Amino acid sequence: MKKNFPLQTEGKNPERILEAVKHEIRKYFKRERNRAVPKEVDFWDFDCKVGLTEETAEVVKVSAVIESLGALAKEGAVSVYVEILSKHGVRVIRPENDPVIIERVEDAGFANR
Repeated sequence: MKKNFPLQTEGKNPERILEAVKHEIRKYFKRERNRAVPKEVDFWDFDCKVGLTEETAEVVKVSAVIESLGALAKEGAVSVYVEILSKHGVRVIRPENDPVIIERVEDAGFANR
């Protein structure tokens, strides 16, 4: 999906427009995730960009798309460009002695006993 969403329309409440845009984006994610996954693929992943225009759009994580929309709306943006492209995602299993995993476990207080 590559779409430019207007956030300010005469005669409509801007908060309601923003909520409608967020709903449409969530609906798109849900529809894409429910598509059949090819045999060699584990899940659907997404490349996302959000910005005022297509040229100024920045890459964001899937979890940050809605937050980015809210931030741009608070800045007073008239319209927002959103680009969401689905791609194949394959899970990568990390080795048990991976230092990143060990650090996360120790930080969370679940050190091996």
